[in-house]
Amino acid sequence: MATEAQRRALNNYRKKTKSIVIRFYPNEADEEMHAWLKSQENTTEYLKALVRSDMEKSEPQKNG
Repeated sequence: MATEAQRRALNNYRKKTKSIVIRFYPNEADEEMHAWLKSQENTTEYLKALVRSDMEKSEPQKNG
């Protein structure tokens, strides 16, 4: 059981962070993607690297 101070600290932490939820449906393509993501050592860093790479690829188009 968390103390009142721990609950307040967690609540404050959650206010400062952002999250995105992704859902995978029970079909072959989604199951394959889910398995791939779960096989990564750090899912969050893997997804951030993909987004960062995509952003860098699109920058020349955006600035040009």
